[in-house]
Amino acid sequence: MKKVWIAIAIAAAALLAGCNTVAGVGKDVQKAGEAVERAAK
Repeated sequence: MKKVWIAIAIAAAALLAGCNTVAGVGKDVQKAGEAVERAAK
């Protein structure tokens, strides 16, 4: 179980490092929303 949390922490750090600006965060949120919409269809 501990390995799972470590993997989640590494993934979160990578995501945060990848979108280090407000515009980057907005784009990431938009992409996630689009993925959810596609999955719902």
